[in-house]
Amino acid sequence: MATLVTFHAHPDDECITCGGVMRTAADQGHRVVLVVATRGEQGEVVEGVLEPGEPLWRRRVSETHAAGEILGAERVEFLGYTDSGMMGDPANGEPGTFWQADVEQAAQRLAALLIEEAADVLTVYDAHGGYGHPDHIQVHRVGLRAAELAGTPRVYQATQNRDHMLRGLQALADHPETAGIELPDIGEAPEFGSPESVLTAAVDVTAHLDVKRAAMRAHATQISEESFFLAMPDEAFAYAFGTEWFIRAGQGPGITETDLMAGLPTAPPADDDRARLGS
Repeated sequence: MATLVTFHAHPDDECITCGGVMRTAADQGHRVVLVVATRGEQGEVVEGVLEPGEPLWRRRVSETHAAGEILGAERVEFLGYTDSGMMGDPANGEPGTFWQADVEQAAQRLAALLIEEAADVLTVYDAHGGYGHPDHIQVHRVGLRAAELAGTPRVYQATQNRDHMLRGLQALADHPETAGIELPDIGEAPEFGSPESVLTAAVDVTAHLDVKRAAMRAHATQISEESFFLAMPDEAFAYAFGTEWFIRAGQGPGITETDLMAGLPTAPPADDDRARLGS
């Protein structure tokens, strides 16, 4: 059995960018560990979800554990930093935020977990954090350094296929069934995702789209039924989220990998499986 550690900035990031590879790895018999840098204190709350006086961070921690279980995570850990908010938010400069964390110290925290888990594979984000969020950029910096300290052999930078998404959004805009769905305008966001030319891994996770959506629904404070993620037609959701994209140093050019855990040992079958297989 190999171990996948997937490192994210906030609760709900995991199901959007890596939910399929998490569930795939778990189903293959690998150990999956979810690590989140912050508790998502700056998230915008869906109206009517929180109880009066309930702190957002507490609910988001609970949501993360629920989503992690759906996605096959056997362990969920938080590094203990505070959500920094979007780039330019006054919260960016507050002590204790992930954006203000010393990269070396934060990397040592994560490296200790990677060593404890004997991690074979680590996922982080690309250099601009997918869309320029400070905490996502910090995941990239901290994650790469932690992998160096721990000697983790495989590191994948999760991202989006910018060209693929632009094509899909244009197609969606031409269909009447998308009326009323607020589609993101990534054409005005040059930092969104990465161009196809730099991607090296594409993992087909269409078999787990229901699982991804269930994990998204577990994050009810952030992802409503009217959101882009849940309101789009099934075919459009499959196009947008049926492939998870990564960059791995030393791979490429072009897509050279379709399974992050390829070639790694899986858990031996349980006793009842051995009997069924006639072994």
